[in-house]
Amino acid sequence: MGEYVQLGAVKTWYDEQGAGTPLVLMHGGLVDARFFAANTPALAEHFHVYTPERRGHGHTPDVEGPISYQLMADDTIAFLETVVGQPADLVGHSDGAFTAMLVAMQRPELVNRLVLISGGFNKSGEAGPEMEWDVPAITQFLGPAYGEVSPDGEEHFPVVATKIGEMAAKEPDLQASELSAVTARTLIMFSDDDLVTLAHSVEMYDNIANAEFAVVPGTSHFLTQEKPDLVNKLVIDFLTKDPVPTIAAIRRAPAPE
Repeated sequence: MGEYVQLGAVKTWYDEQGAGTPLVLMHGGLVDARFFAANTPALAEHFHVYTPERRGHGHTPDVEGPISYQLMADDTIAFLETVVGQPADLVGHSDGAFTAMLVAMQRPELVNRLVLISGGFNKSGEAGPEMEWDVPAITQFLGPAYGEVSPDGEEHFPVVATKIGEMAAKEPDLQASELSAVTARTLIMFSDDDLVTLAHSVEMYDNIANAEFAVVPGTSHFLTQEKPDLVNKLVIDFLTKDPVPTIAAIRRAPAPE
């Protein structure tokens, strides 16, 4: 299943399921579209779901040179323009969330609605800043799954892990004030024990004007797998329903006439 499309220097693999409004699922760092196995079927009941895999991830081969969020955003923009061909909803997790946010900031006409799951906007939000980027340990954890599908082979995984580590050492690096460039209706979702602090996630919510906020209790950074039914319900509710009139709004209170 799945197919390839050449997007510049990147031979991008993607799959698609369902019918209707296009929705692009954007996986996290060092994993692939299989990460959404517990989410895709439910979403495909409502949407035409695309699951592209970014450069050096999953079935998509690595490309010579570093990996950056901007390069991945550029790749995503090319995918939206070339394959999807119309504005889409973007649902991103972790690295995929920040990449999706860059796309929404830079090419708002390509994004209908935005779901950002467990993705911060700068290094200040790290819940475990002392954690070491241990390539051998990460390779032991994720390398076998990479090797199952990557055309580069499992032995190439440390190369990609090193590139992502070099990116993660300095990115993301936005200021909270820059998030006002996100104009799409946005759902910000985190776990209550995430790799990003709850204070940081609230700061995202405070600086994206048309945002809604959800915390999934009793989960970690892998909330989409730990409580998939709850995550799916929240995402589908957000993407298929208009905002409800609220009775005692503060943030959303209508401006006085």
